[in-house]
Amino acid sequence: MHNLNVQIFGPSSFISTLNELRTFLKFNCLSNDLNNKPNVILFHIDALSDNKLKQYIQSNKSIKICAGSKKDLTGDYDANLELPATLKEINLIVEKSTAKKKFNLNSSIAVKNYLLNKNEKKLSSYDDYIMLTEKEVQLIELFLDNKKPITKDKILSLVWNYSSDADTHTVETHIYRLRKKIIDKFKDEKFILNSKDGYYLWEKEIR
Repeated sequence: MHNLNVQIFGPSSFISTLNELRTFLKFNCLSNDLNNKPNVILFHIDALSDNKLKQYIQSNKSIKICAGSKKDLTGDYDANLELPATLKEINLIVEKSTAKKKFNLNSSIAVKNYLLNKNEKKLSSYDDYIMLTEKEVQLIELFLDNKKPITKDKILSLVWNYSSDADTHTVETHIYRLRKKIIDKFKDEKFILNSKDGYYLWEKEIR
């Protein structure tokens, strides 16, 4: 018995093929009962033609793997399985997807109503997200680690290590761009604030 539970959706031919391979799969195949609690949902792209099923898949927090022909697959889910697929490819995509999910969870930090994924360089809130640069990730981490406002000189020292091609204007520019991304996507004008003492995250208490 495996510890990983995978729920299968798709045409009868897709489901029956996986059931025939059940003995050799490195996961448990769950029925399509919507009350199940799977670790992974493996679905054929044709399953999305059922609106109720589509809503269930898209709203579910489990890992989602979409199977189909190469021309039909998109990057909207955690992973794609190009069909036809070998037994090895099926086991591998499930294994890699779950490992990636665990890694991402370990690299994620809660920032008020947001989730900062350091590995993917992504700041998300519910279903919306923005992509970040490496410096923007470092800036958010720096603000999180400090309870008091941080001066531009200190930011320059800690993030840029006083690089010869950086100055306080570089700090201002990066923070401006980060703020603009957040305001444009989330309409949040208070994510990063500044005072006479420096920059800080709005959730922080200034003492």
